[in-house]
Amino acid sequence: MDHSILFAFLLTALAGLSTGIGGLIALVSRRTSRKFLSVALGFSAGVMVYVSMTDILEKAREFLTGALGEKGGSWATAAAFFGGMLLIALIDKWIPSEENPHEVKGVEQKGEKAPGESGLMRMGVFTALAIGIHNFPEGMATFVSALQEPALALPIVAAIALHNIPEGIAVAIPIYQATGSRRKAFFYSLGSGLAEPVGALLGWLVLRPFFNDGVFGVLFAAVGGIMVFISFDELLPAAREYGEHHLSIYGLIAGMAVMAVSLLLFL
Repeated sequence: MDHSILFAFLLTALAGLSTGIGGLIALVSRRTSRKFLSVALGFSAGVMVYVSMTDILEKAREFLTGALGEKGGSWATAAAFFGGMLLIALIDKWIPSEENPHEVKGVEQKGEKAPGESGLMRMGVFTALAIGIHNFPEGMATFVSALQEPALALPIVAAIALHNIPEGIAVAIPIYQATGSRRKAFFYSLGSGLAEPVGALLGWLVLRPFFNDGVFGVLFAAVGGIMVFISFDELLPAAREYGEHHLSIYGLIAGMAVMAVSLLLFL
């Protein structure tokens, strides 16, 4: 396997399996640091929004204008960008709200009154499944970014990994409460992130024969749309729920600033 493909796949797996970190936090901590989660989720949103709007879209437009001309390429870039948003919005719509990974409970809620053991187990399993479905296109997004722009992929991977940690918490808590098994809770949370490397692998196998500038341009623009949607629909609302409004905004600005500096360093 080509080294660049292996590197992209390993980065995608690292981002996806960070759900296991969330599982560990849920099992070893008595309380979740809500302020930390608020800042971290805001930071992730800042990284993804900034890199999508300033770098990913520009590279997508370069690919597509080279393949389709200035006017056609610009229209195709906009269409693919909003198409990525539509894709992730439809996936969210198909996931029942009670199992949607956007609704994450803190570790401190483990002791609250909850459904019976079978209900908790069902909640944990369906949450893991929902997160897997939700993370599938994220895996393709991370993989394409890493394959085309390895230096650009590192902060994207870090941002996606940060936002996967609370999702691992959401899986581990009900599984642990239902079974009393830390091992099962951890492996369910870890397994829910496998969708990202699986999405990357399947996407590469399906699209490999068709890779050219036009395909890369469409994928890059769609990646930008997916990340912007996730940031506004998932990360920022969750960040505000976890902590004070200002903390999420401070995290957002910090993420944008770090992303801006990292891009300038690679000029």
